[in-house]
Amino acid sequence: MFKKILLAGDGSPHSIRACEKAIYLAKHTEGSSITFIHVVDDVPSQADVMDAEMRPRDIPDHRKARILPLQQKIESENISLNVKHAFGEPGPTIVREANDGNYDVVVIGSRGLNQFQQMVLGSVSHKVAKRVHCPILIVK
Repeated sequence: MFKKILLAGDGSPHSIRACEKAIYLAKHTEGSSITFIHVVDDVPSQADVMDAEMRPRDIPDHRKARILPLQQKIESENISLNVKHAFGEPGPTIVREANDGNYDVVVIGSRGLNQFQQMVLGSVSHKVAKRVHCPILIVK
């Protein structure tokens, strides 16, 4: 049913729970795969993005290390995995990937903000849920 799964995460406890649900979905659908998108919301300036040889700035290794345990958990279950790292605002970046990649489902964790926090801060999972064109599983 859900062969092409997009998992959004950052290594937080919320994304760990989301990862477990994505694994569950993948294990119960033959031939499924997970694409793990890790969005770093530290948007660099134009000068930071390009070095002297005009190469794009890489995600710092300490940021990549945060999601390594999740990658290892997925790989240990023998599930096909593709990892994408990106700079940007998490909500729109995840939405763009979900819609451009034609995924069957998006799995994302939720911090569980109260109504006031959500109104003031906004919620990545809420922004994603409103704008993706496929089903979304928000894991609390």
